[in-house]
Amino acid sequence: MLSDDQKTFYDDNGYLMVEDVLKPEELMRMQEITYDLIDRSRAITESNEVYDLDKGHSAETPKLTRIKLPHKVDPYFWDILRNSGVTEVIRDLIGNQATLLTAKLNTKAPGGGAAVEWHQDWAFYPHTNDDLLAFGIMLEDVEEDKGPLMVIPGSHKGPILSHHQNGVFCGAVDPDDPDFHLDRAVTLTGKAGSMSVHHARILHGSAPNRSDRARLILFYEMAKGDAWPILGANSYFHALGQAKFWADLQDRTIIGEPCLTPRLENVPVRMPLPPAPDASSIFKTQSSGGAKSAFA
Repeated sequence: MLSDDQKTFYDDNGYLMVEDVLKPEELMRMQEITYDLIDRSRAITESNEVYDLDKGHSAETPKLTRIKLPHKVDPYFWDILRNSGVTEVIRDLIGNQATLLTAKLNTKAPGGGAAVEWHQDWAFYPHTNDDLLAFGIMLEDVEEDKGPLMVIPGSHKGPILSHHQNGVFCGAVDPDDPDFHLDRAVTLTGKAGSMSVHHARILHGSAPNRSDRARLILFYEMAKGDAWPILGANSYFHALGQAKFWADLQDRTIIGEPCLTPRLENVPVRMPLPPAPDASSIFKTQSSGGAKSAFA
């Protein structure tokens, strides 16, 4: 699906925009499911295993930061990952063995929906090699005022910056870090049905949503099959035990079969420990860990 020029651009810059990755009928179905899930959140008063609520959420005005693990909430999100244009992009960038790490439907609420401070995904879950990336499928048009994803091109080839504050992992870099170059940032806007791709080591973040509509982006984070997680990272499957981990790994395999021969590379690793007081989401990690804002 991707051209050689697109693959080269991704390798050089650490990100890519892929237009019209979804068919119109696929996009429409995903929108319908998402709108229904947001509507059902009206009955929820506290964050739970499905919803992360934003400040000001109510039955009259639902405000969410995220729908958690959407592929487990509705199987259509898993089908898209395995049987669509999205799958072909995975093959082009990762190959014929790919594993899902996590998924989230970020529904950044209108009128100031929470920012995601600048960070590198790699800081949260280092692996034995860095063939990891994330897809961001835009379920509605994403313009400048909706708090779109921002990236710093080429930073995936640079250092892993500190994501610690006051002795704990806060899930964000210090805006005053001399290796953080905000002036180089690129904003990723696009039409509904398009998709961003970013490498796990690239610096990225997103400002608050200043528009009057939710910013709906479905994120899938995945790894090449031979990239194995390092114990102590911020992933639920470390607590499963051997048998449950094996079953869960098979459930998370997108393409091919689970790989039992991890590839060990000389990659930079700093463990996300000790954890923030509340590490239940990136939003809670950043707020409870005392992250400094680059959007203030």
